[in-house]
Amino acid sequence: TARGDRMKLAGARALVTGASSGIGAATVTRLAAQGAEPLLVGRNKAALDKVDGAALSVDLGRPGAAQEIADWAGRVDLLVCNAGVGWAGDLAEQDLAAIGELVTVNLTAHLELARLLLPGMVARGSGHLVLVSSIAGCLGVADEAVYAATKAAMRTFADSVRLATAKAGVGVTVVVPGVVDTPFFSRRGRPYDRTRPKPVPADDVAAALVAAVLRDRSEVFVPAWLRFPARLHGALPGLVFRLQRRFG
Repeated sequence: TARGDRMKLAGARALVTGASSGIGAATVTRLAAQGAEPLLVGRNKAALDKVDGAALSVDLGRPGAAQEIADWAGRVDLLVCNAGVGWAGDLAEQDLAAIGELVTVNLTAHLELARLLLPGMVARGSGHLVLVSSIAGCLGVADEAVYAATKAAMRTFADSVRLATAKAGVGVTVVVPGVVDTPFFSRRGRPYDRTRPKPVPADDVAAALVAAVLRDRSEVFVPAWLRFPARLHGALPGLVFRLQRRFG
């Protein structure tokens, strides 16, 4: 799915949401090493201040946040939609406000950012959109139904935008991480307590993300073996459901 001219990161203005820690912070470091100009967005100002780059502290869950970010950023050549929040537990016990927060932060705010920033890329005939999804969006997770739904929606949005912008020279990449060693799990209300699969470093995801942009890849899984269960689910969902019920 490569275009004629691949994304050049040297001198590119790269906006990264969720840039204060984890995958976002690691991605900022990787982009800067490629000569990009990082634009950092996150909720935690103190944490943002520790990452090199122009920064804007804003809560993506607040109405108007996407417009504020777009106005602040100006021209954006690469948009990395990475920010996300989680919630783990029985769906029947999930507060309605928590559902709204997950949908807004993980999905709606990023759809709005794409809507605001993609037209500029199309007009210039170059640019790239990255959406950080999750293996949960491919397979589903019993106690993270809303989170998984937001991540699945990002994948479908990416497919649609890719079709719409391909002729304009704008690329779209979906990054599908598995379990990543970040503060995400402590923030979702339940720590990761499994022995397998072992969490991968955030920098592994960042490295794969940047490589995917440079190579104009439509989709990348981290670790790569996650592609197998995702594809199996697409072909044989009943089998995967039975395996998930048995092995968790």
